[in-house]
Amino acid sequence: MTLHVHEWGAAGAPRVVCLHGVRNHGRHFAELARALPGHHVLAPDLLGHGHSPWEPPWDVRAHCDAIVDAVGPDPAALIGHSFGGRLAYELAARAPKVVAGLVLLDPAILLPGHVALAAAENARVEKAYVSFEELVERRYDESQLHAAPRALVESSLADHVVTGDDGLVRYRYCHAAVVAAYGEMASQPPPFASVPVRTLLVLGERSYLPYDQLLDAHRAALGDRLDVVIVPGGHTVLWDALEETAASIAAFLHAGVPV
Repeated sequence: MTLHVHEWGAAGAPRVVCLHGVRNHGRHFAELARALPGHHVLAPDLLGHGHSPWEPPWDVRAHCDAIVDAVGPDPAALIGHSFGGRLAYELAARAPKVVAGLVLLDPAILLPGHVALAAAENARVEKAYVSFEELVERRYDESQLHAAPRALVESSLADHVVTGDDGLVRYRYCHAAVVAAYGEMASQPPPFASVPVRTLLVLGERSYLPYDQLLDAHRAALGDRLDVVIVPGGHTVLWDALEETAASIAAFLHAGVPV
Protein backbone atom coordinates (compact mmCIF):
# COMPACT_ATOMS: atom_id res chain seq x y z
CA MET A 1 0.00 0.00 0.00
CA THR A 2 1.36 3.40 -0.98
CA LEU A 3 1.06 6.11 1.65
CA HIS A 4 0.38 9.72 0.78
CA VAL A 5 3.51 11.71 1.68
CA HIS A 6 3.76 15.44 2.41
CA GLU A 7 7.17 16.93 1.62
CA TRP A 8 9.08 20.13 2.35
CA GLY A 9 12.62 21.13 1.40
CA ALA A 10 15.03 20.01 -1.30
CA ALA A 11 15.13 16.32 -2.18
CA GLY A 12 18.91 16.19 -1.85
CA ALA A 13 19.02 17.65 1.65
CA PRO A 14 19.45 15.58 4.85
CA ARG A 15 16.29 13.58 5.43
CA VAL A 16 13.83 13.91 8.31
CA VAL A 17 10.82 11.57 8.45
CA CYS A 18 7.89 12.69 10.63
CA LEU A 19 5.16 10.35 11.86
CA HIS A 20 1.90 11.73 13.24
CA GLY A 21 -0.39 10.34 15.92
CA VAL A 22 -3.88 8.89 15.61
CA ARG A 23 -6.64 11.13 14.24
CA ASN A 24 -4.05 13.38 12.59
CA HIS A 25 -2.21 13.55 9.26
CA GLY A 26 1.20 14.39 7.80
CA ARG A 27 0.54 18.11 7.46
CA HIS A 28 0.59 18.31 11.25
CA PHE A 29 4.35 18.83 10.77
CA ALA A 30 4.13 21.72 8.27
CA GLU A 31 5.21 24.45 10.71
CA LEU A 32 7.96 22.27 12.15
CA ALA A 33 9.29 21.65 8.63
CA ARG A 34 9.54 25.40 8.08
CA ALA A 35 11.60 25.62 11.28
CA LEU A 36 14.09 23.06 9.91
CA PRO A 37 15.60 24.76 6.84
CA GLY A 38 18.21 22.75 5.03
CA HIS A 39 16.38 19.46 5.56
CA HIS A 40 14.18 17.34 3.34
CA VAL A 41 11.15 16.65 5.54
CA LEU A 42 8.80 13.80 4.64
CA ALA A 43 5.59 13.22 6.58
CA PRO A 44 3.32 10.38 5.41
CA ASP A 45 -0.34 10.05 6.27
CA LEU A 46 -0.42 6.79 8.23
CA LEU A 47 -2.58 3.84 7.23
CA GLY A 48 -6.23 4.65 7.86
CA HIS A 49 -5.55 8.39 7.93
CA GLY A 50 -5.73 11.30 5.52
CA HIS A 51 -5.21 10.43 1.86
CA SER A 52 -3.47 7.10 2.53
CA PRO A 53 -5.24 3.73 2.12
CA TRP A 54 -7.76 2.92 4.84
CA GLU A 55 -7.89 -0.87 4.45
CA PRO A 56 -6.47 -3.14 7.19
CA PRO A 57 -4.18 -4.49 8.53
CA TRP A 58 -3.35 -1.65 10.94
CA ASP A 59 -0.85 -3.32 13.26
CA VAL A 60 2.62 -1.95 14.01
CA ARG A 61 4.28 -4.18 11.42
CA ALA A 62 1.89 -3.06 8.66
CA HIS A 63 2.44 0.60 9.56
CA CYS A 64 6.23 0.22 9.60
CA ASP A 65 6.33 -1.66 6.31
CA ALA A 66 4.12 0.96 4.66
CA ILE A 67 6.28 3.82 5.99
CA VAL A 68 9.51 2.30 4.67
CA ASP A 69 7.87 1.61 1.31
CA ALA A 70 6.69 5.22 1.12
CA VAL A 71 9.85 7.09 2.20
CA GLY A 72 12.54 4.58 1.27
CA PRO A 73 15.32 2.97 3.33
CA ASP A 74 17.88 5.79 3.13
CA PRO A 75 19.18 7.12 6.49
CA ALA A 76 16.99 9.73 8.14
CA ALA A 77 16.25 11.32 11.46
CA LEU A 78 12.88 10.03 12.69
CA ILE A 79 10.40 12.28 14.48
CA GLY A 80 7.25 10.75 15.91
CA HIS A 81 4.38 12.18 17.93
CA SER A 82 2.18 10.00 20.15
CA PHE A 83 1.42 6.79 18.19
CA GLY A 84 3.88 8.08 15.59
CA GLY A 85 6.47 8.03 18.38
CA ARG A 86 5.77 4.33 18.96
CA LEU A 87 6.16 3.69 15.23
CA ALA A 88 9.39 5.71 15.01
CA TYR A 89 10.73 3.74 17.97
CA GLU A 90 9.75 0.43 16.32
CA LEU A 91 11.48 1.46 13.08
CA ALA A 92 14.62 2.36 15.03
CA ALA A 93 14.53 -1.06 16.71
CA ARG A 94 14.31 -2.74 13.33
CA ALA A 95 17.15 -0.86 11.65
CA PRO A 96 19.10 1.34 14.09
CA LYS A 97 22.01 1.74 11.65
CA VAL A 98 19.88 3.69 9.18
CA VAL A 99 18.25 5.88 11.84
CA ALA A 100 20.38 9.00 12.17
CA GLY A 101 18.54 10.20 15.26
CA LEU A 102 15.25 9.64 17.04
CA VAL A 103 12.92 12.39 18.26
CA LEU A 104 9.97 11.25 20.38
CA LEU A 105 7.30 13.89 20.93
CA ASP A 106 5.19 12.91 23.94
CA PRO A 107 5.32 9.35 22.63
CA ALA A 108 2.86 6.54 23.26
CA ILE A 109 5.59 3.90 23.60
CA LEU A 110 3.51 1.82 26.02
CA LEU A 111 0.09 2.81 27.31
CA PRO A 112 -1.35 1.26 30.47
CA GLY A 113 -4.23 -1.02 29.56
CA HIS A 114 -6.91 1.11 31.20
CA VAL A 115 -5.69 4.24 29.38
CA ALA A 116 -5.69 2.46 26.01
CA LEU A 117 -9.14 1.00 26.67
CA ALA A 118 -10.66 4.36 27.55
CA ALA A 119 -9.10 5.98 24.47
CA ALA A 120 -10.24 3.14 22.18
CA GLU A 121 -13.79 3.27 23.53
CA ASN A 122 -13.87 7.01 22.92
CA ALA A 123 -12.51 6.51 19.39
CA ARG A 124 -15.42 4.19 18.55
CA VAL A 125 -17.86 7.09 18.79
CA GLU A 126 -18.44 8.87 15.49
CA LYS A 127 -17.33 12.48 15.55
CA ALA A 128 -19.43 14.68 13.28
CA TYR A 129 -19.81 18.45 13.49
CA VAL A 130 -22.11 21.04 11.99
CA SER A 131 -19.15 23.15 10.82
CA PHE A 132 -15.37 23.27 10.65
CA GLU A 133 -15.46 25.92 13.37
CA GLU A 134 -17.27 23.55 15.73
CA LEU A 135 -14.76 20.79 14.93
CA VAL A 136 -11.89 23.09 15.89
CA GLU A 137 -13.61 24.13 19.12
CA ARG A 138 -14.26 20.51 20.08
CA ARG A 139 -10.66 19.59 19.26
CA TYR A 140 -9.53 22.05 21.91
CA ASP A 141 -11.69 20.24 24.47
CA GLU A 142 -11.01 16.68 23.30
CA SER A 143 -7.22 17.13 23.06
CA GLN A 144 -6.99 19.25 26.21
CA LEU A 145 -5.10 21.93 24.32
CA HIS A 146 -3.67 24.58 26.59
CA ALA A 147 -1.94 27.31 24.61
CA ALA A 148 -2.31 26.30 20.96
CA PRO A 149 -2.91 29.32 18.68
CA ARG A 150 -6.24 28.90 16.93
CA ALA A 151 -4.76 29.84 13.55
CA LEU A 152 -2.19 27.06 13.89
CA VAL A 153 -4.82 24.46 14.73
CA GLU A 154 -7.08 25.60 11.90
CA SER A 155 -4.28 25.47 9.31
CA SER A 156 -3.21 22.02 10.51
CA LEU A 157 -6.74 20.61 10.22
CA ALA A 158 -7.98 22.44 7.12
CA ASP A 159 -7.07 19.61 4.74
CA HIS A 160 -8.01 16.91 7.22
CA VAL A 161 -11.80 17.16 7.07
CA VAL A 162 -14.54 16.08 4.70
CA THR A 163 -18.16 17.22 4.41
CA GLY A 164 -20.62 14.36 4.01
CA ASP A 165 -23.83 14.22 2.03
CA ASP A 166 -25.63 15.02 5.28
CA GLY A 167 -23.76 18.34 5.49
CA LEU A 168 -21.81 17.31 8.60
CA VAL A 169 -18.04 17.76 8.86
CA ARG A 170 -15.87 14.79 9.83
CA TYR A 171 -12.19 14.05 10.19
CA ARG A 172 -10.47 12.28 7.30
CA TYR A 173 -9.55 9.10 9.17
CA CYS A 174 -10.91 5.60 9.76
CA HIS A 175 -12.30 5.07 13.27
CA ALA A 176 -11.49 1.34 13.16
CA ALA A 177 -7.84 2.09 12.39
CA VAL A 178 -7.67 4.41 15.41
CA VAL A 179 -9.20 1.78 17.71
CA ALA A 180 -6.67 -0.77 16.42
CA ALA A 181 -3.81 1.66 17.05
CA TYR A 182 -4.72 1.98 20.73
CA GLY A 183 -4.50 -1.79 21.02
CA GLU A 184 -1.02 -1.66 19.53
CA MET A 185 0.02 1.09 21.96
CA ALA A 186 -0.89 -1.21 24.85
CA SER A 187 1.30 -4.03 23.50
CA GLN A 188 4.84 -4.56 24.77
CA PRO A 189 7.43 -2.60 22.73
CA PRO A 190 11.03 -3.64 22.09
CA PRO A 191 13.24 -3.05 25.15
CA PHE A 192 15.01 0.30 25.34
CA ALA A 193 18.41 -1.42 25.22
CA SER A 194 17.56 -2.69 21.72
CA VAL A 195 17.23 0.88 20.42
CA PRO A 196 20.69 2.38 21.12
CA VAL A 197 19.99 5.43 18.95
CA ARG A 198 20.69 8.97 20.08
CA THR A 199 17.27 10.17 21.20
CA LEU A 200 15.52 13.41 22.03
CA LEU A 201 12.46 12.96 24.24
CA VAL A 202 10.10 15.95 24.33
CA LEU A 203 7.36 15.74 26.96
CA GLY A 204 4.42 18.08 27.55
CA GLU A 205 4.42 19.17 31.18
CA ARG A 206 0.63 18.69 31.42
CA SER A 207 0.22 15.76 29.05
CA TYR A 208 -2.51 13.22 29.75
CA LEU A 209 -0.28 10.42 28.40
CA PRO A 210 1.89 8.92 31.14
CA TYR A 211 5.65 8.47 30.65
CA ASP A 212 6.94 8.57 34.24
CA GLN A 213 6.79 4.78 34.49
CA LEU A 214 9.13 4.46 31.48
CA LEU A 215 11.55 7.34 31.94
CA ASP A 216 13.95 5.73 34.43
CA ALA A 217 14.31 2.61 32.29
CA HIS A 218 14.82 4.70 29.17
CA ARG A 219 17.54 6.74 30.87
CA ALA A 220 19.24 3.65 32.27
CA ALA A 221 19.36 2.02 28.83
CA LEU A 222 20.59 5.03 26.83
CA GLY A 223 22.62 7.06 29.32
CA ASP A 224 23.98 10.22 27.72
CA ARG A 225 22.43 9.27 24.38
CA LEU A 226 19.04 10.38 25.75
CA ASP A 227 18.16 14.06 26.00
CA VAL A 228 14.91 14.96 27.80
CA VAL A 229 13.12 18.29 27.33
CA ILE A 230 9.93 19.35 29.10
CA VAL A 231 7.85 21.93 27.21
CA PRO A 232 4.77 23.92 28.26
CA GLY A 233 1.30 22.65 27.54
CA GLY A 234 -0.08 19.20 27.03
CA HIS A 235 0.21 16.19 24.75
CA THR A 236 0.08 17.98 21.40
CA VAL A 237 3.45 19.67 21.79
CA LEU A 238 3.58 20.97 18.20
CA TRP A 239 0.44 22.99 18.90
CA ASP A 240 0.85 23.93 22.56
CA ALA A 241 4.60 24.60 22.41
CA LEU A 242 5.63 24.81 18.75
CA GLU A 243 8.45 27.31 19.30
CA GLU A 244 10.03 25.42 22.19
CA THR A 245 9.61 22.03 20.54
CA ALA A 246 10.98 23.18 17.18
CA ALA A 247 13.99 24.83 18.85
CA SER A 248 14.78 21.64 20.76
CA ILE A 249 14.58 19.54 17.59
CA ALA A 250 16.69 21.99 15.56
CA ALA A 251 19.37 22.01 18.27
CA PHE A 252 19.30 18.20 18.45
CA LEU A 253 19.76 17.85 14.70
CA HIS A 254 22.45 20.54 14.64
CA ALA A 255 24.40 18.91 17.47
CA GLY A 256 25.90 16.22 15.35
CA VAL A 257 23.22 13.79 14.31
CA PRO A 258 24.76 12.55 11.04
CA VAL A 259 21.80 13.12 8.77
